[in-house]
Parts: sequence; C-alpha cells; structure tokens
Amino acid sequence: MGVPAFFRWLSRKFPSIVVHCVEEKQREVDGETVPVDTSRPNPNNYEFDNLYLDMNGIIHPCTHPEDKPAPRNEAEMFAAIFEYMDRIFAIVRPRRVIYMAIDGVAPRAKMNQQRSRRFRAAKEAREKAIELDRLRSELTAQGMTLPPPKAPEEHFDSNCITPGTPFMARLAVALRYYIHDRLHNDPGWRNLQVFLSDANVPGEGEHKIMDFIRRQRAQPAHDPNTRHCLCGADADLIMLGLATHEPHFTIIREEFVPNKPRPCDLCGQLGHEAKDCQGLARDQAAAEAPPVMASEADFIFIRLHVLREYLQRELKMDGLPFAYDFERALDDWVFMCFFVGNDFLPHLPSLEIREGAIDRLVGIYKRAVYQTGGWVTDSGHVHLDRVQLIMRELGQMEDEIFKRRRSSEMNFRRRRKADKQAKLRHTMMERGMAAPLGSGRSSGAADQQLSSGQAIRALMRESQMESLQAERDRQQQQQQPDSDEEADARDEVRLWEDGWRHRYYSSKFGVAPQDSRDFPLLVASHYVRGLCWVLRYYYQGCASWTWYFPYHYSPFASDFTNVASVDVDFDKTPTEPFKPLEQLMAVFPAASGSHVPPSWRGLMSDPDSPIIDFYPIDFRVDLNGKKFAWMGVALLPFVDEARLLKTLESVYPSLLPDEVERNVRGPDRLFVRSTHPAAALIQRLYAAGKKAQVEDIETNADASLTSGVGGIYKPDKLAYQPGDDVPSPIALPQFKTLAQCQVASCRYSDPVFPRGHVFPARPLPGARPPPATLRPEDLEPGRQWTPNLGPGPNGGHRPRQSFDSAGPMRRMASAELGSAERFNTSRYGAVPPPQLMQQQHRMQPSGRSVPNLHHQHNQWPGQSPYPSQQQQQHYQRQFQQPRHQFYQQQQQQYQGPYPPQYQTDWRSGRGGGRGGGYSGGGGGRESRRYQPY
Repeated sequence: MGVPAFFRWLSRKFPSIVVHCVEEKQREVDGETVPVDTSRPNPNNYEFDNLYLDMNGIIHPCTHPEDKPAPRNEAEMFAAIFEYMDRIFAIVRPRRVIYMAIDGVAPRAKMNQQRSRRFRAAKEAREKAIELDRLRSELTAQGMTLPPPKAPEEHFDSNCITPGTPFMARLAVALRYYIHDRLHNDPGWRNLQVFLSDANVPGEGEHKIMDFIRRQRAQPAHDPNTRHCLCGADADLIMLGLATHEPHFTIIREEFVPNKPRPCDLCGQLGHEAKDCQGLARDQAAAEAPPVMASEADFIFIRLHVLREYLQRELKMDGLPFAYDFERALDDWVFMCFFVGNDFLPHLPSLEIREGAIDRLVGIYKRAVYQTGGWVTDSGHVHLDRVQLIMRELGQMEDEIFKRRRSSEMNFRRRRKADKQAKLRHTMMERGMAAPLGSGRSSGAADQQLSSGQAIRALMRESQMESLQAERDRQQQQQQPDSDEEADARDEVRLWEDGWRHRYYSSKFGVAPQDSRDFPLLVASHYVRGLCWVLRYYYQGCASWTWYFPYHYSPFASDFTNVASVDVDFDKTPTEPFKPLEQLMAVFPAASGSHVPPSWRGLMSDPDSPIIDFYPIDFRVDLNGKKFAWMGVALLPFVDEARLLKTLESVYPSLLPDEVERNVRGPDRLFVRSTHPAAALIQRLYAAGKKAQVEDIETNADASLTSGVGGIYKPDKLAYQPGDDVPSPIALPQFKTLAQCQVASCRYSDPVFPRGHVFPARPLPGARPPPATLRPEDLEPGRQWTPNLGPGPNGGHRPRQSFDSAGPMRRMASAELGSAERFNTSRYGAVPPPQLMQQQHRMQPSGRSVPNLHHQHNQWPGQSPYPSQQQQQHYQRQFQQPRHQFYQQQQQQYQGPYPPQYQTDWRSGRGGGRGGGYSGGGGGRESRRYQPY
C-alpha cells in the first residue's frame, strides 16, 4: 500500500496488535543438522489452518538482499527462497492449506505504479554506476585499496521479477519441484493441500489470495472459524485481512529494524555508505575481505482480531438515529484509509499520516454519519453523497493544515541546523585524536606485530583517510544549510501562501488560470471513480482491468463538489488483463529489454519505433514537497493501450515456442500427497488416457475430502503421477531427483459465481470471535508498547523476553535448561535492544550482573531517566532471590504435557520509561516464569 508510515502509525496507536513469533531452530547433534519437526504442536501455542504466501515479498529480499551479499547465481537465489519459505512454515505450521501466490499481470491501475518503479530503478542504477565510478577513481587516487568492480554479467536486474520473463518461468518450475519435495519428505506437509498460483495467472498475489478466501467463504462446507495466516510486508495486507471479516486472521511479517547496516557498494564492508567509504584498511597484498555477516531477520505476528477490538472502541458511536453495526463502521474505516494513500491513487495533499490524517478523517466521518443517517460503504459499494459531505468538511480545513505544516517544517529545520552544527564541532574536535577505519582494520595485539615499515604505511593511510573525511565533512556542512532554501526555491506551489490552488494546477497540470475552475472538478471526478474502483477491488475483486487514474497528481479535498453524480459503474463492458509479454512492454524501460523477446526489443530503442515515446531514457522526478527522491513523482508518459497492442500485433508472429508459452494465461495448480483423501479424486482425472488428451475433463472438489475447500479440478499436462521420479531443475548438490515421488497434482479453478455476484462483507454464521485480549488499561489513550511473544492464550498480551536477546539472563537460564529448549525471537523482544547493550548492566560486589533499570539510550526523549520507587523495590526483590531457589519454585509450579520453556515478562513500568523491550523504551519490570508451548 502506498503509505510507507502506515504500519508504524498503526502499531504505535494500537500496540497490542503486534506479538513476536516464537521460532524453533534447527539443532546440531553430533555434527548432524536436525531439522525442525513441523508436525509437532506450534510453539506459539496457537494452531493455524491456512497459510498464504505473498511470494513477491519473499522473492525480492532473497534475490537482491540489502543487508548482506546477494546470491551468486540463480540456483542460490532459488535455494534462498526455499529456505525462507521453510522458515515461515516452521513458525506457522498450517494444518490444512498452503496457498502460494506470485504476482501475475496486474490491473492497469497498478501497472502505472509498476512502470514508475521499474523506470526509476533503471534510472537510479545508471546514476549509481556513474557515482560509484567517480568515487572509485577518487579513492584510488588517494591510494586506497578497493575490491575489483563487479562484471556486468554479475549484476542482477530485479526488474526480471515481472510476469512473462524467463526468470519467472524458471522460478515456477523450481517451486513445483519444491512442493513435490516437501510433500514427499516433510511430515509436517503430508496432510496439506498446496496451491500454486504462478506469474502466468493474472492478478496481484495478495488479491489472488483474497479472491480465494472470498470464494471459499461462500462455500456451504466452509469452516467459519478457519484460522488464517498471511505472510507479507505490504501494509495493504492489513486492510485486506480486515475486509474479509474473518474472526481469526493473522499476518506474519519480518520485524522492521531501523538503520540496519548495509554493505558498502565499493568495499563491501558494513557500517558506512559508498559516499563515506575510505577503502579497505589493510595492505594491498592482503587476502580478500571477509564475507559480510548479516543478522537473521526476526518475525512478528499482527493479530487482526486484536485490531478489531481496538477499532470497536475507536469507532464507537452512541446515539445514532439507526442501529449501530461495527462491521459496517469497520468497512468505512478501511475506506477512509484509502484517502491517505494506496497503490492506485496519489494521496490528497492535505492528508499526511504523520500529521494524524487518519484520526482527522475518522473524526469528520463520525460527524458525517450522524448527519447523513447511514454508513458510507456497503460490501464494496460507496454512497458518494456521504463521501462528498466528508470531503467538504476536510476541504474547509486545508488552508490551516498547509500553514501548520509549514510552521512545523520551519521549526524542524532550525533544530536540525543547530544539531548539525553542534555535531560538526564535536566531530572536528575528535578528528585530531583518531580517524575511523574500515572494518577490515586489525587492532589490539595484532598491531604490535607490525613491522616498522608497515606501521609507517598505516600511519600514512590514517592521515590520508583523516584528511579525506575532514574534507567531505566540510563540503557537506557547506552544502547542507542551503539545501532547504534551494528546496523552497524549487517549490512553485507554496501551499502555505495564499493563491496555492491556482499555482498547484498551473504547476502540476499545466492548466491556465481561466480553466482552473472546471478542470479540478474533472480531476476530482476521476479520483472519486478511482476510490470506488479500489474499494470494489478489496471487497469483490477487480471491477475493471483497464481503468486507471489518468493524472500524476491528486485534486484537493475542496474540489470534491457534485461528486454524488459521478458514474462509477464498471460492469457495463467486460474487460480482460494484458498478456504477460504485453505487460512487459508496458512497464519495462529499454534498459531491461534483455527480458523481453529479442524480436520485440527494437520497439523500445529504435528511434523509428511507433511507440518509442513510451520508453524515455531520462525523465523528471518531481519531489512534490518531499525531501527524498524516492518519495517524488516520476513524470512518465502514460502508455496508450490501443497503440501498444496494435504495434505488438505486427511482431507476434516472430515469437519462439518458449516465448509463446510464457505469454499464455496459465492456471492455478493443486498438489497433495498420494495419501491425502483428495488424491484418489485427482487421479481419476488421468484414468481415461494420456494427460494431453483429457484436459477437457473436469470434476468438482469433494468438500468432505478437502476440509471444506471447494473448487474445480482439471488434468494438468505438466503433472507427475505418484511414483514418478521428479528431476531437480536446480544445479546444486542438495537438490536431487525425487525418486518415486508420492505426489498427485492437477489444475485448479476457484468456485465460479455469476457476473455481478456480491460477496457480503459480514462475519459468517457460526463464526466465534476469539476471547477478548485487551484489558481495560490497554484501551487507555497513550498506552505504551510492550513486547509480546506468540499469539496464543498465554502469549496474548503478556510480553516475554527471548533467550537470544536476554544477555546475562540468557546465560543463566541456558545453564539450567540447555540449548534444546531455546527459541529465537525478536531482537526487540528484550530489554535493552542488542544495539544498546553496552553499559546497561552493572556488577554487584558478589560478581552478579544486574541490569541498569534506565539507561540514557533506553528511553524516549524528554522522559525521566530514573525509575520509580516501586520499580526499584521490585528489582531488588527479583535479583536478591538466589538463582537455585528461583528455579526450584518455578519447577514446582510448572505442570504440562510438553517440556517447559523459560520466558521473562517485561511489563510496562509506571516510571519514566516507555516499556521494557522497545527500542528506546525503559521502565519495564520483570516477571519470570516457565511457559509451556
């Protein structure tokens, strides 16, 4: 979703929605790796039925990671993807269904964003290469040592992660092998139905998943209490999950770690960017730099049933002239969030999530509901007259919003300027004592072994680096004070000054002042039509594959007049998605032409091409009031669909057979182990003869064999039969041919409904919401965040510290329990966070290590660094108790069928801290106990 700060805002406003995953790791026994037994109960004390994987959120970080060296070749990329999926599976452990969805051809509304991203990626890669060459030459002239640059063939173009490319075709083959392998060999997979929707199936991955869920909910045999878990990092997954109205819906995603170190693009070392690189601090004859070691990401659960609890309080409206319905209010809240940002429309200029835009909209919305006497939306349908009322009130606030934003920006600039000047003075004072060295620099006793010649060369190198860094600091300080003034000079609109409306439409749309009365109404009507399209997309599926918002910028809220009469009927003419190769030509820049058929590449680069204007090499990026280029608007020409398709007609005959295969709209596929109850039904599809001759045969799924999952089965010409050998498509030794693989598969189609069918946005009959998680104090405004482990009953809202981040506590507990009982959890599930561990424990005379309750780094700015008297007394009681007595007491209290797991609670303190375990938090109090699975 196009709101980068949405999840951060949501998790701060509703902190208990986040819990940290308990993850069981592989073990080493006598030199052998023992994999996790995923058939055992879930260590999170919560069992899931269905796991949905938004695969593009896995493919991208595995193929071109930002915090560690990238895989060397395609085979290693596929291995990294499999490892990531195994890790997710071991955490979630679904018992019925896995649904893997790769982005297929997207609706035209999304293709415009994809086009912008891919063109910008090519532009940034070109500019980055030029800058790295400049920096390399500069460092080489200074006598610095650098590794040789990568060869062009070693560069991975992430644009290849697009439907229709050879890479995506090979990935689909690799994933089919992976599914066969896991179903055949892993006990935790053996009772699962595995669905694969690859890049040849149209639709965005997350929306293919939602369409599957909607259609399954409409089946008579569907279990209304199915426990869903969706894996993905996009913020719109939260909206999609809420839109299902399923009572048991959880999202799993990587925990975001701010300021995570990334390898330098020049030397490969951690801790600095290329612009600050000082080369490898060692002799040129030394060995190659050691590989960069990156920490493994931790995972968190986002519990949507807890978010529903928060929203029930947030959206409560007493005294309505009609019956209150939380489910309808929830849908309206989702719709309000679209105004702040989404992947299909630019957000309104007056709405910034960091300025409390959603809270402001909710307040306006509540007043509008009282005035209009009804809800704004209904199962994906929008009442535009009520939207107009909301926009009218927001429009009256716009002038004040813009002026207040300017005032806050000026105050921030003054503070930042003062901070940078103080920092520069401090840095220049320290520069005379020592210069920073690369991470490859040796130190300590090793320095004593240097010869006198080496010592002299080292001192010369340090002097050179010191001079170079000092010059860079001086240049940056000279340039920085003017950057804000330059940005103001480039801002032609100046929303904080009178006349901003005329300047906006003149600068952004090129509209003359005499036309500025009618033109905004046209833009607003397109925008309203887009809002209705987005809501339909979230609740009913794609209403139109060809619609898109035809402008780069949005209107103002005050322009939404007479929008109640806008035509939002998308059902008049059925539409179809592009084919995969057609989408490539619509979203790719010429720099990525290697991924399109060779006979088509000339259309992207030949000056005489009839569509050459679709592929500009350079283009303007309008910052549009933002600070960073990635936040700006890429001013690319919109693709004329009719002209593109007409041009491609002339080159279609030149496609090779494998290119034709990549250009078809493919099916979903279903895989089960041969012992699964549905396997016999699938095998009957192939009983009539050869697979290629019976592809018109189909049969309906038997819900009694599939845990209520409905659909249509058809033969698949690519299917292996149970007992066949499945060859490995990956050239790595660990991936071997699967001999006599016991897996059955077929093509699969979702249940079919007539055109115009409406899926009700309501909880299903028989749905039982989970027990309330929030306590009254959790609903207090300003409630501070505390870390939680696991979504189960015992991990509901009571935070527990993890082993791998507990510091001295970990060593104490591991001495008692041993390594077999340790589980890895989030880096922020501890107090303090690991990057702030220094000087946060003090030694008592007895030699025991005791945590400093509040450290100067472990608090929020402006809060007291001292704990309350109550907290001091609590810590004294906890740490004065002898260790052996503590464990004896806990062993006596523990009862349960599974081995105990040591955990530590860090609860929100009443002192000046923010709550133990939070980055910047403090004031937690500890409560230790044994916790079963």
